[in-house]
Formats: sequence, C-alpha cells, structure tokens
Amino acid sequence: MNEIDVEENVRGRVVPADSIPQIAERLAHEAAADIADYLDGLEPEEAAAILAALPPERAVEALDQSSLEAGPEIVAALPEETAVSLLEGMSADRVAGIFRELGEPEHSRLLDRLDAGTRASLKTLLAYPEESAGSIMTTEFVSVPGNWTIAETLHHIRMVERTRETVYSVFVTDPVRHTLVHAVSLRRLVSGDPHANVLSAAPKRRVIKIAALAPREEVVRLISKYRLLAVPVVDVRNHVIGIVTVDDVIDAMVESQTEQVQRFGGMEALDEPYMDIGFWAMIRKRAGWLSVLLLGEMLTASAMQGFEGELSKAIVLTLFIPLIMSSGGNSGSQATSLIIRALALHEVRLRDWWRVALRELPSGIALGSILGLIGIVRISAWQTLGLYDYGEHWHLVAATVGAALVCVVTFGSLAGSLLPFVLKRGGFDPAVASAPFVATLVDVSGLVIYFSVALVILHGTLL
Repeated sequence: MNEIDVEENVRGRVVPADSIPQIAERLAHEAAADIADYLDGLEPEEAAAILAALPPERAVEALDQSSLEAGPEIVAALPEETAVSLLEGMSADRVAGIFRELGEPEHSRLLDRLDAGTRASLKTLLAYPEESAGSIMTTEFVSVPGNWTIAETLHHIRMVERTRETVYSVFVTDPVRHTLVHAVSLRRLVSGDPHANVLSAAPKRRVIKIAALAPREEVVRLISKYRLLAVPVVDVRNHVIGIVTVDDVIDAMVESQTEQVQRFGGMEALDEPYMDIGFWAMIRKRAGWLSVLLLGEMLTASAMQGFEGELSKAIVLTLFIPLIMSSGGNSGSQATSLIIRALALHEVRLRDWWRVALRELPSGIALGSILGLIGIVRISAWQTLGLYDYGEHWHLVAATVGAALVCVVTFGSLAGSLLPFVLKRGGFDPAVASAPFVATLVDVSGLVIYFSVALVILHGTLL
C-alpha cells in the first residue's frame, strides 16, 4: 500500500479519530486482503470505525476475508444496524465462522436482527460439528433442474452471479425429487450447444460428492485427488445443501496444519494468533504437556537408579548416555512424523499397522547399524589417536555402544511408527504422539536397552 503500510502496522496502534475518514478513503482503493491486514493491526473499536466509514461493498469484501483474524471482535464493536447490513452481504460460511466466535449478548442480538434467509442458512451451518464438511460449506451455490437447456442455465447464472460464492460449478438436480444428478463446469456450458439439455455438457463419470458430517480431511482429499473447484455437500436424501470450495479447503488446511505443528511441539493448539493470546492462556496451553513430559523423564532417572551399581563400576558408560538417548528419540520422531502424515493423507489405514511394523523393523536395523558403525569408529579413533583413554577394554565399550545403537534405533523406529496407530485406535488425535512425547518414551526404554546390552557384553570385564 502506498500511504498505509500494512506490514508496519502493529496490533494496538492508536488511530486519531479525525484521521479515520482519510484512512477509509485511501483503503477503499486497496485490495480487500490488504484492508483486512490493516484492520487486524488496530484495536477492534478503531477497526470498526474505519470499516463503517468504507463504502458498504468494500466493507463487506474486507469482512469476508478469512485472513481477518479480528472479525468477531470488529463485528461486536460495530453499530448494530451496520453490523447486520454487512453480515447479510457476506458469504454464509464466513458469517458462520464469525458467529462461532462471537460472544453474548452480541451473538443472540445480531442473530435475531438478520433477515430470515441469512438466519436460516446460519442456523443450518452452525448445527454441524466444527471439524465436519458441513461446518465449512456455503449455502450460496448454483443449481438447476435437469430438464433445463444450456441457454436457460447460462441465463440463470447471469441473474444470480452476484449472490453466489462461485459459478464455476453448476449442480444439476432431478426436476421432481430435487436430488443431485450431476455437476457441470461453467467451461463446458459456455462451449456447449445452447439448445441442448444441460446434462449434455456433464462429463461421463460419476458425480463427486460428500456427506455433511464427513470429516474435513475427506473434503481436502477429494478436491486434491479430482482437481475440483467445489464439492457438493449432500444430506441423507441426496439433496444438495451446500458446497465446499477450494478456497474454503485452503483455509481449513492452514488452520489444521497450524494445530498439527503446535501439537508436534508438545503443547495444545492455540485458539488465537501467538501475539494475541494472553499470558495465562499461553501457560495453560504449555504447562500441561510439559508436566506430563517431566513425569515421563522422571522415569529416566528411575531407570538410571536401577543400574546405579553398573554405573559405579563402569563410569565410562555414562559418556554415551546422551548419544544413545538422542539417537533413539530422533529415529522415533522421524517415524512418528512419517506415519501421522501418511494417516492424514489416507496412505495407510489402521489395519495396515503390521505392514508398517514389517517395514520399519528392517529400516530401524539398517539405520541403527549405520549409527552403530559411526559410534564404533569414533571410539576407536579417539582411543587410537590418544584423544581419550576408554580403558583396557575399550574395544568392548565400542561394541556395547554399537550394539546398543542398533537396538535403540530399531526400537525407536518401531515405537514411533506404531504409537500413532495406538492413539488413533483409542480415539485420540495421532498428532498427540509428538516428537517430545516419543522422545520421552524412547529415552526411558533406551536406557534399559543400553544397560542390558552392556551387562551382556561387559559381563566379567568391567561389570
């Protein structure tokens, strides 16, 4: 932007009241996404004042941007008449997103003021679970009966274009039962014979559709697999009740991926942007998992206490504890990340757990052998070059470290790959099997494996 720099605008910046008309005038000529970015940097009251000063159509476009994080707060700060007018001009799915986060009494008051059509659509969308296809669909789509001609369909599109989220996909329904028959792209309609039946432009394949209660991940999979611009959402009677567009899917993917990444870090997903979440809310999100991980790591201390006698006899073994633990944790984290992603993309299913185990077992052995060889070479080199003296039984110490790495990395790969299956079977989000969680599990097991291997190899010498 020329005179208003979105990038330098920080949340909480104070805008003088007498400059609001000038700012609104300049913003009116900018892209809706840039307007949304600018409004996000202001306090809700100031953003609401600027939004109210914009031309109504530009205000609707800005408020309709999914990137506008502060949308619910801005709507709550708007004069009631203005808020109702803007909400009625927005896309149904975006209005539903705002109302999901809108607190009372604004939620009930504004809902009652909306026109009957907007209120009905909104109540329908809000009735679906948040992670379902129905929760991200819009009810603003183009549908025509199957006995229309292409010319009639194109005329209808011209009449309703301004009130529909997309016109690139037209859904054809049975003239009597109103059930979904087919989907036709605008491109095929434009190139078809105007006097021919609309179904003559439909592709010769089954229509791709999804149930309203299907998970969002299934919508993502369908749009990605079939390269669709929109997927019709149907009820149990096969009536089209809405559509999910590709931009809705992108928004849902960004939100989902953000939550997954945060869970991988060993914490609950944040409900707000990082800079907006309160201090105590941040502590609540992070303290729980850190406490669980600490309790897990306490088991590591317990495991070391169990081998206190061996440690006192062979202090040299303690030098390699960090190496053993980190190698097992790293291999487990790798496997976990691969399997969680594969489960999300439906590349593997719960019944494939044994195939994954059979695949990870030789992989773990091979990876462990590589790391074990590196460990043996390192100990041998340091002993030979005189950089460190591991004692007269240094070759047995090297063999212990090498064998332990093979066992620990193999166990880490197996545990990391199977843990997501266990969690998913138990009804939990596999992303909970985050890198810190797997690392803690493998740390405890790795110590037991390490000292067990040491007891076998060093028995009669150092132990």
